[in-house]
Amino acid sequence: MMDSLGYGGIALLMFLENLFPPIPSELIMPLAGFTVAQGKMEMMPVLAAGIFGTVLGAFPWYYLGKFIDEHRLETLADQYGKWITVSSTDIKKANNWFTRHGYKAVFFGRLVPGIRTLISLPAGLNNMNLAPFVIYSTLGTLLWTCFLTVAGYKLGANYELVEEYIAPVSKIALLSLAIFFIIWVIRKRLRT
Repeated sequence: MMDSLGYGGIALLMFLENLFPPIPSELIMPLAGFTVAQGKMEMMPVLAAGIFGTVLGAFPWYYLGKFIDEHRLETLADQYGKWITVSSTDIKKANNWFTRHGYKAVFFGRLVPGIRTLISLPAGLNNMNLAPFVIYSTLGTLLWTCFLTVAGYKLGANYELVEEYIAPVSKIALLSLAIFFIIWVIRKRLRT
């Protein structure tokens, strides 16, 4: 896609990565960096395309959060949340946490695999102003995209090593979140 669509292909892939987290930015941007190392693309437009696509991909989740609103989500949680052990009280606690850490949560959330996509939903749900949301999303995305692209550039033909080294860190972060969630579910069930 990068060969056929160029910078637009990078933006499209990064947009899709935000909508569908199984598409890994850990492969897209290092490959783009490798393409820059080969002289087929320029670094600044590659970074701009990656950042543009990622930030653009944050808007659907952000506006979904605005559309759903907290009351509707709490109602859904009380009706169907028992299947994933989420109640309206849990939604209120999560929203209170996001209210306290909103800007930081958006910025740092862009650097954490798995959270990168989903952090936009509570931002919209909590009616975070659009300008700060875009600014903090862009800053976090800038760091992540630059890191991956430069890693692909430096590694050249061995850009696949980026995934090899980042994948364990990503898996540890996701495993930690899964363990935390399981402990939370067990503690919640023991209380009831």
